[in-house]
This record gives sequence, structure tokens and C-alpha cells, in this order.
Amino acid sequence: MENWQQIGAMSKPLMTKVRAIRGATTADANTIESMREAVAELLTEIETRNQLDYEEIISVIFTVTSDLDATFPAAIARENPQWENVPLLDLQQMQVRGSLEKCIRVLIYFNTDKPQAEIYHPYLRKARNLRPDWNLTHMIMGNK
Repeated sequence: MENWQQIGAMSKPLMTKVRAIRGATTADANTIESMREAVAELLTEIETRNQLDYEEIISVIFTVTSDLDATFPAAIARENPQWENVPLLDLQQMQVRGSLEKCIRVLIYFNTDKPQAEIYHPYLRKARNLRPDWNLTHMIMGNK
């Protein structure tokens, strides 16, 4: 028993936590092509900036404004074979008068040992105005 306790004391457990990546973008039009371009750009930015490991993704929630109904963002994500087995969900955003039109948002839950401050949350195109505080922080940190 003492040997087992000593071995356990010598090795530090990996501190993996569940974190979330938040991001948003806008489509130019309510077409499959425009939505595909916007979703692909957003997911590429998230994957690249966060060095996202597909095996660590728990689930992904996409939301779209009611003026986008040409396709499902999850269907676009599944076009990438690495996203094939990731649990994906599409929802319609709450309608709020005066809110940003043609907006696609994403929330990705994943396991990581990175601290929260190192997670990059991209807000692209017209969605930059949704979280100007995060865009400013990323610019200061050199993560344009």
C-alpha cells in the first residue's frame, strides 16, 4: 500500500477542465453559399487560434437569427470529416428588436488544460460589435 501511495504522490494529475469558446459572425445573405462561407471562416478561426483538438470537443451549439434559414450551421460543420462525430445542435436565436441581422453564433464546450484567459473568442464581420471588449483584448494581446 505504501508503494502505491508514493507513486500517486509523485505523479501530478493532469488538470483538464471543461471550457467554452464563444464566437459569432454574420452571413452576407440567406443562402447556403453565404452561410457556408461565414461558418467555415468562423470555425477555422476558432480551430486555428485555439489549437482545438477535435477529440476534446464535448459539444457545439449554433444559433442563427430568424432571417437565416437556408441551411443548418451544423450541416456545414459536418462537411469537415473531423467534425463528423462531434455532437452538434442548431437553435434559433431569440428575436430582439434592433439586434444584429443574419447573425450566426457558436458555443463550443471542450476539455483543455488551458486557463480561461488563453481562450480566443472570435467575433467576425459585423458581429465584431457584439463584443468589442473581446476584440480589443485580442488586438492588445497580438491575436488580431
